[in-house]
Amino acid sequence: MNLFSLHSFQIRKLKDKLIGWWMYLGLAIVILLPFLIGAGLYFKSSLLLEKTSLGNILFSLEWQPQNGKFGLLAFIIGSLWVTLLSVLIAVPVCILSAIHLTQYAKKWVFNLMRPVIDILAGIPSVIYGIWGVIVVVPFVQHVGKLMGKSISGYSILAGAIVLSIMITPFILNILLEIFRTIPEELTEASLSLGASRWETIKKVILRKAFPGIISAAGLGVSRAFGETIAVLMVVGNVVKIPDSLFQPGYPLPALIANKYGEMLSVPMYDSALMFSALVLFCIIICFNFLSRLAIVRFERRL
Repeated sequence: MNLFSLHSFQIRKLKDKLIGWWMYLGLAIVILLPFLIGAGLYFKSSLLLEKTSLGNILFSLEWQPQNGKFGLLAFIIGSLWVTLLSVLIAVPVCILSAIHLTQYAKKWVFNLMRPVIDILAGIPSVIYGIWGVIVVVPFVQHVGKLMGKSISGYSILAGAIVLSIMITPFILNILLEIFRTIPEELTEASLSLGASRWETIKKVILRKAFPGIISAAGLGVSRAFGETIAVLMVVGNVVKIPDSLFQPGYPLPALIANKYGEMLSVPMYDSALMFSALVLFCIIICFNFLSRLAIVRFERRL
């Protein structure tokens, strides 16, 4: 090996090492980021935790900042109501839409729908909120009147409907990719054995795609928990545990968005809002962990 070849080899080796170091650095940042976020929120919440017990914060309904009472139970329940109801609405719609687009629809319909889904995903949340105030809130109010209830329309149900529409393109995009990655040989084998198209979808395709469906639903839950402006505009923002879907609620993201800017100068209030963000962060981690656990268990059964 001559001197020039040796020099080129050393340069390439150095480049490979540098690229490898950058990759490890990027991986380390991704792994450490959740821990850094959690640590930062905990640090900012420490003032509240020093002066108030965790039980009084998480399981109390008393939200009286002027008296030093920061019970978050109503906000936590409101978040769970809105998020879980929105996912229950969105996931079946997304599954049926994904099945139709990948198994029944013609190619031009699929190609037409992809940019439509991307456009829905890119619309700012405040636009969804305005649309919810104009359309969804009067609709819920009308439904309440038909059921003999005199309501304003600003409710858990209105927030869930708006939120379900917001997360639909996000979940649907994931499901489309999942259904498209299922080998066609499985479908052809099922059809050749005499199964109908729907039987093939129900017993072969959905079974094969089930771990991906759980993953998409888990990511949808995480996305729904963090949505703020649109939900804030239609959910009513009343600090109480809702008795029904037609009652107003007050989710955690709405609390943080409503109060954070004006309360920065009050240390205890600021700490309470940071602890609200920490609770939201922990709830999202728990849902992601549970969805991952469900995927692993289902794959083991298969």
